[in-house]
Amino acid sequence: MANLKLTGVEKTYAGAINVLNDINLDIKTGELIVFVGPSGCGKSTLLRMIAGLERITGGEFTIDGVRMNEVPPAQRGVAMVFQSYALYPHMTVRENMSFALKIAKKSAAEIKQAVESAAETLQLTEYLDRLPKALSGGQRQRVAIGRSIVRDPKVYLFDEPLSNLDAALRVATRIEIAQLKESMPDSTMVYVTHDQVEAMTLASRIVVLANRGIAQVGTPLELYEQPQNEFVAQFIGSPAMNLLPGKIVEPGENTVVSVNDGSGVIQTQIATTDQHKGMPVNVGIRPEHLEVTQDSNYALEGRVNIAEALGEVTQVYFDKLSKNAPVIAKLSGIHRDVRGTILRMGASPENVHLFAQEQSLLYQ
Repeated sequence: MANLKLTGVEKTYAGAINVLNDINLDIKTGELIVFVGPSGCGKSTLLRMIAGLERITGGEFTIDGVRMNEVPPAQRGVAMVFQSYALYPHMTVRENMSFALKIAKKSAAEIKQAVESAAETLQLTEYLDRLPKALSGGQRQRVAIGRSIVRDPKVYLFDEPLSNLDAALRVATRIEIAQLKESMPDSTMVYVTHDQVEAMTLASRIVVLANRGIAQVGTPLELYEQPQNEFVAQFIGSPAMNLLPGKIVEPGENTVVSVNDGSGVIQTQIATTDQHKGMPVNVGIRPEHLEVTQDSNYALEGRVNIAEALGEVTQVYFDKLSKNAPVIAKLSGIHRDVRGTILRMGASPENVHLFAQEQSLLYQ
């Protein structure tokens, strides 16, 4: 059981290159926190600072109220699972999993019990006497996780543990990690990934990192349904949320926005006042929330430039609806011969987001 707290944490290299700035985050016992963000945003660096592998250059990091800034990694009560497995190739699975316990001078009986218990949890019992080279990538990753479990740490740290696996193994191992977390409800875990599916399916809460700081923290559904800025709106979800330039034309309890220089009109559930009338905004609609509609009052029309038949959905790209990127709609089922046709699209008011244009460069 462990509570982690980062207060004003910073990371600067060579005294000048600021990588992370003013990180404030509370991680409660039993949470599985996932760090996501674009390449180079500092998510792995932040994880390594928690582990003690990178020095904290500003602010304070505590575990259960105890300052950890200067505490060596081995004394922090954390265990880290690396992307590259980091197994000893000349040792069997049993030896790899028991190595840290031998260094800690645990008794033979304690080591045997801990290793066999972890192996049973991770379905590794039949592989205990094999060398890593005789295992698949998924099995090696489970050994790396098992090596952490036997230490019974306060905090488990995962640095993109599935990125070396193929698609099928990634899914299987992700499910195993979710089951592992359920079997250890009091364990605190911090997980770094660039894969949105991993983040959305595993996390208690997601921390989105961008622009050297935290863009938003929330549950997976909070980030999906209530993004606080354009960066989060477009980073969470695949394909990314559509952003269309617009202008508020009818303020009130249900704001009406004209889109694309008045070529379309969208109604929202967002309340505005008369002072917002004429205000330029970016209208956010997720591809899965755009629907073919016959309502000419609240809709926008576009010509289908590309259609991708994916079986359960058809993904269509509209030409010239947005200056920045193609507008995408995910239409349920199979839609044949839609390329080149003009479709009228609409969205339910509760699925329409508004972002002030002057804030659109806040996170880049």
